[in-house]
Amino acid sequence: MKENKGHLLVVDDNELNRRLLLRRLSRQGFTVDTAEDGWKALAFLEKKLVDVVLLDVEMPGISGFDVLKKLRAKHSITELPIIVTTARTESADLVEALELGANDYVTKPVDFAVTVARIQTQLRLKRAEEARRESEERYALATAGSNDGVWDWDFRNNSVFYSDRWKAMLGYDPHEIQPLASEWFSRIHPEDTTRFEADLKAHLDGVDPHFESEYRVIHRDGAYRWVLSRGLAVRDPSSQAYRLAGSQTDITSAKVADPLTGLPNRLLFMDRLAHLVDRAKRRRDVQFAVLFLDLDRFKVINDSLGHMFGDQLLIEFAQRLERNLRFADTVTHLSGRTNLARLGGDEFAVLLEDLAHPDHARMVGERLIDRMKQPFRLSGNEVFVTASIGVALSSTVYEKPEDLVRDADTAMYRAKALGRGRVEVFDSEMRASVMARFQLETELRYATERKEFSNYYQPIVSLETGAICGVEALVRWHRPSTGVIFPTEFIPAAEEIGAIIPIGNHVLLDACRQLQGWHRMQSEDLVIAVNISARQFAQDKFTVQIRDVLDTVDFDPSCLRLEITESMMMGDPDTTRNTLNELKSIGVKIAIDDFGTGYASLSYLHRFPVDTLKIDRSFVSQMETDKERREIVRAILSLAQNLGLSVIAEGVETATQVNLLREFGCAWGQGFYFSHPVDASSAASLLTSQTNWAEVLRRSAASPHSSPPKAIALT
Repeated sequence: MKENKGHLLVVDDNELNRRLLLRRLSRQGFTVDTAEDGWKALAFLEKKLVDVVLLDVEMPGISGFDVLKKLRAKHSITELPIIVTTARTESADLVEALELGANDYVTKPVDFAVTVARIQTQLRLKRAEEARRESEERYALATAGSNDGVWDWDFRNNSVFYSDRWKAMLGYDPHEIQPLASEWFSRIHPEDTTRFEADLKAHLDGVDPHFESEYRVIHRDGAYRWVLSRGLAVRDPSSQAYRLAGSQTDITSAKVADPLTGLPNRLLFMDRLAHLVDRAKRRRDVQFAVLFLDLDRFKVINDSLGHMFGDQLLIEFAQRLERNLRFADTVTHLSGRTNLARLGGDEFAVLLEDLAHPDHARMVGERLIDRMKQPFRLSGNEVFVTASIGVALSSTVYEKPEDLVRDADTAMYRAKALGRGRVEVFDSEMRASVMARFQLETELRYATERKEFSNYYQPIVSLETGAICGVEALVRWHRPSTGVIFPTEFIPAAEEIGAIIPIGNHVLLDACRQLQGWHRMQSEDLVIAVNISARQFAQDKFTVQIRDVLDTVDFDPSCLRLEITESMMMGDPDTTRNTLNELKSIGVKIAIDDFGTGYASLSYLHRFPVDTLKIDRSFVSQMETDKERREIVRAILSLAQNLGLSVIAEGVETATQVNLLREFGCAWGQGFYFSHPVDASSAASLLTSQTNWAEVLRRSAASPHSSPPKAIALT
């Protein structure tokens, strides 16, 4: 079966010509219809369109020229190619035919080979045009369907084509944007220009195979929109780009919306806040406030009930905030708007614009806290959640929006420190506190390399014999600006900024080296106790680090006791048990510090390879006057005896406490009654003066109000 090359209509009043062309063209694979005059041809083409028309010029009734005029009134030269056939050879007739819209002509008598060639030429042109038009339509439909704007940059004449959608994306009508590159680049946010230019250059230089860049462009309404531009360069044989075409997509919604709650995200919130900060610089009467909200104990809810439950709570919390912010506007008579955003995690922020009075910001915060007292009903559970709120007012001149959020965040942490579920407004006192903390953190980062830390030592004494069984290393910071700083003043900051790792390593290494020297002076049974921070303990290769220190000092592992707190143990019990087993395998002893202050460790205690419990000083110090505390100490000692653990009582300060502890069966004590923490030199004196300690204990048993000799009570 021959391929159908195309559908032809032969229009000729000569029957012989029609039959001849019909027969020969059909043999060539064309589908051929005929018409004996112009009217019948027009009638045929009203019902059915063909690929090419062979039109005789000289026909009775209506000439071929008239038929040509009528057809061109309806069909373009690419839509319906027309080849005229004529016996006339005058150039004027041929020119007239071409001017009326004929695509080509053949003269009679017809040269069949020439006729077929010209028909095929017109068919190729027609099909190429149809393919081009179909491609354009497909591209136009795809572009319209994706809602993208299209751009096409010709480097040779530095002109840029912008589609109507591209212009509408920026709020302009089609005629309002000129085909200039500056129409595009001048609208890019100044902070994004450098990145945009780098992305563009990377593609044009051939570093990146495609051009892709996210940036902000200014809309006609003065607001910025986030867009994503993608493109591809066309290059000449030398790989030089001469054209770049692509699309622009509005990604504002995805960029500035929080996917969980649907609220504006930090990006949009900070953008809106930046506008207000700029306004406040120009107009002193502009008053606004930032409220920084954080759910109290959200991590506990997340860890105990699961992240899906936590996400559901965040959604409900956000919705309640939205509802009550509108209500708060009415109650406090705010003349402006509120902007609520989720900054991340369980942190939310509210921007109160055009405040009538600064006190209204606190009133809004307190009203929100009041509304949060009602329980959240989630998956059949009632959950009570409080929030802490910090407020920063624009009455303080701010240069950057980040500073407002920072201060509101600081006030929020003050609210948490004062008991949670309350509102605190940032003030100059907080600023001074923040600056002091910043200075402390800055100095902490360099304190280790400047050798500003040293260990002090407090003896651990046998309550039976007075012998010193060990010492605890307690770090001190010799801060140049303020003098000696105790751990409670700098350890929390060191934990937060990560400086605790080098500090802890220094304390451990220095303590082990010191004990080696004391071993050479006297009994090698002396044990050194070193406190381990949560950040140290959580390191992946903590046991390896301990082993490296022991190898460096050539130290007997059994003489090292590492002290960890109950809260550290219970953070991740399985991981804790594995780490403790690794430490025990190399011979290190383990003590639980501040024992009794936790709540969950009693049920887990038998699972951990622990050697010693250290009773927290808060129980020991109140044994004399508080019966309940006394019974807790007795219970801890009984528990330790049943588990085969030794016990050290911390915070021993009086002879009465010593006697009670001995009565309860406590073997070891540590505290000011025996010695304050002292430097290495004074500690050496304590270790060599042990002959007095047994006498001190006998005196304490005989006289509850007796004091240790002054030579021992070193400070």
